Amino acid sequence: PIGKEKKKRNGPWFCIGNDSDFFIWLSLVRFMGFEMKPEKDVLELISTKNQCKANPNSVNNKKKKKNKNKKSKKMMMTWRRKKIDSPADEITPVRRLFNTCKQVFSDCGPGVVPSLDKIQQLRDILDNMKPEDVGLTPTMPYFRPTVRTENGSSPPITYLHLHECAQFSIGIFCLPPSGVIPLHNHPGMTVFSKILFGTMHIKSYDWVVDAPMRDPKTRLAKLKVDSTFTAPCNASILYPEDGGNMHRFTAETACAVLDVLGPPYSNPEDCTYFLDFPFDKLSLEDEEILRSEEEKEGYAWLQERDDKPEDHTNVVGALYRGPKVED
Repeated sequence: PIGKEKKKRNGPWFCIGNDSDFFIWLSLVRFMGFEMKPEKDVLELISTKNQCKANPNSVNNKKKKKNKNKKSKKMMMTWRRKKIDSPADEITPVRRLFNTCKQVFSDCGPGVVPSLDKIQQLRDILDNMKPEDVGLTPTMPYFRPTVRTENGSSPPITYLHLHECAQFSIGIFCLPPSGVIPLHNHPGMTVFSKILFGTMHIKSYDWVVDAPMRDPKTRLAKLKVDSTFTAPCNASILYPEDGGNMHRFTAETACAVLDVLGPPYSNPEDCTYFLDFPFDKLSLEDEEILRSEEEKEGYAWLQERDDKPEDHTNVVGALYRGPKVED
């Protein structure tokens, strides 16, 4: 306000002093480009604006309300989209595998096989697993070809540990070309193996039930699998009593094998290694366990080893650096 005297009229307040103050104020207003209107016109303009505010059905208010609703709707849709696509809420293949394993092995233990439905559920997950799902590529150092040692043992094999609990374990074996996981067993376990990439030869056996033992450490076994597999291929499954519980892996090229064991080994000493011999080699002439030559070709003697194979000591652990397995 300019001046000290105040005059109240039937409209807005005007603060003026003497005439010279008024003319100074008027000059400033004109200099700044404001349009001077009579007091009557100003009062009518104010009254019109107040009526528009009070009337919710006015055209301007309808437009404002419509624009506000559009803006709110747009913001809500954007928020929902972000929530769905949020990386924190995304279930990765490896986390889906972990969650499925918890369900499949929840009520299992040594010698207990999950139901057929649960087995198929886990197999479906594994069949679709790819190397990138666990952060692997064939160019990693684990898979580089190495020269065999002087004693003829296979090149080092790397084991990546993903998870282990009382019910199950998840891990990956990384084999360079010519890498070998020697013939061994999985007592009381159900084992899922998925070749993520590469070509591998698998040879596996099951015990022949009620067959006489040749000696306390040598039993008759029937050949279950003797084939070469190349990824992509479906997961293989072995059970406590069948499916090839004793098996050997030999990498023909660089390979990665994703293993799920339920339950895991409670003690490393629980794993037994074997040597396999053709049936005829250890059989005596008067033995007639198997009579036909055709039968003899599908059987072998498995002899428990007293020592740990050198290939066993070539397995080294490494830190898993792929997508997070659990919360």
